[in-house]
Amino acid sequence: AATLREARALAGEVDLLILDLVLPDGNGLDFLRSLRARSDVPVIVLTSRDEETDRVVGLEIGADDYVLKPFSPREVAARVRAVLRRAAKGGQPEEKPLRAGELSLDARTRKAAVGEHDLALSRTEFNLLALFLRSPGRVFERSQILDAVWGSDVVVGDRTVDVHVKALRRKLDDAGGDSRVLETVRGVGYRLRDG
Repeated sequence: AATLREARALAGEVDLLILDLVLPDGNGLDFLRSLRARSDVPVIVLTSRDEETDRVVGLEIGADDYVLKPFSPREVAARVRAVLRRAAKGGQPEEKPLRAGELSLDARTRKAAVGEHDLALSRTEFNLLALFLRSPGRVFERSQILDAVWGSDVVVGDRTVDVHVKALRRKLDDAGGDSRVLETVRGVGYRLRDG
């Protein structure tokens, strides 16, 4: 795909993505961030950005490998084979279950619980809770939540975030948890209370 629009359309149909960070219609890192919220497809970043911070950010938000331009086609092909081999073996590092107090979430099994009480969450609620649990204490603006959970290619309003946070809080309360763990940061967004 030559554009982010084409990449979004193909993201669910490919075994691996090779992603350039500089695209005519958007930022590759933003696309990678939104992709990681909903897909585990392996991604190799291919770019001319050679700053260490660019490489670190790319890998931290979900790239499986990072190749700098100019590159050798043989090296890229070998890296593609290696990433696909790891993915076929389940070689992605296993994400450990996430916890905050009695609240737990296991991304591998797609289960969330408050103590011994399982939470019946929609896919969106699960992804929203996972976002908060991966970064306790971090304040997420509504726009960041929209991009991470719904993706930048889906058109929904800020109120959508509020409605889903309210539903998630209700389910936490119903399971005997403390819905106040999801704090509203007035005028900004939400965060998971840390500690």
